[in-house]
Order: sequence, then C-alpha cells, then structure tokens
Amino acid sequence: MLLDWVTVILLIGIGLLLIIVELIFVPGTTIVGILGLILAAIGIWIGYTALGSTIGHIILASTVLVSALAFVYSFRSESWSQFALKGQNRGHVNEDNPHLLAVGEVGKTVSALRPQGTALFAERHHEVQTQGGFVAPNKAVRIIRISQNKIIVEEVS
Repeated sequence: MLLDWVTVILLIGIGLLLIIVELIFVPGTTIVGILGLILAAIGIWIGYTALGSTIGHIILASTVLVSALAFVYSFRSESWSQFALKGQNRGHVNEDNPHLLAVGEVGKTVSALRPQGTALFAERHHEVQTQGGFVAPNKAVRIIRISQNKIIVEEVS
C-alpha cells in the first residue's frame, strides 16, 4: 500500500515537473511535455486501480488543483518574466557618424563585397554594398550614393 502511494506521487510529481520544464525551457510541443502528460496520467491510473476509485478521484482532483494553482501562481508572481528577454537592440549599422562620409570618397574593402561587406573609410569600418557586383578584399572603392543607412560603392579601376 505504501509502495502504491510512493509510485503514484512520484509519477505525478515527475510528470508535472516535465510539463513545467517544457513550458519554460523547451519551445513547442515536444517529447518532454508528452512524456510528462503520460507519466501524470499513469500515476492517476495507478491511483484508481491500486488504491480504489474514491482515492483515485481524490488523487485526480488534487493533481488538477495543484497543477492549476502552480500555473496561476507562476503567472501572477511573474516568475516567467525571469526567463523572458527584456533587452532590446537599439543599435543600427552606420548610425554613429554617417554624415562624415561623402559621395566620391575613396576607401578600401576589408572583406569581400558579395554584394555587401565592410569597407574602411577615414580609419572607420562601415557596412557597404555594391550595385550587385563582387569586389575582392583590399580593393579601392568609391562611394557613389548614400541613402539613409545604405552606402553604395563601386570598385575604383
């Protein structure tokens, strides 16, 4: 009888723990949550078969109550917010001093432009792009157009 109680409590406890682990750490419906649901259901079923229907009803009701209270408490206490990403990336490419560059300025590619890459203008790295062509690294490039945050370059022959 004691072994039946221990088995039921362990199966339901591990099942609920696996369901919570899936909700917090594993995105989507995966084997972890399905296994947790199966273990909890087996624990409740063993409670019905080994301990009787009255005790089985009590185990089912207490399992539903405990899991509902755990979820309600976790949402109200905002413990889920510890796992949420709160930081925002407010940086933008070429936002530091884009007005320092001018059309016609010549620089050197740091990486290959396929058609985008990095070029060095006045000792500063900038994200640049070509009009669709390939430019190898360490080649001279000229700015032909600046529009918003895009710097369009061409290879200097």
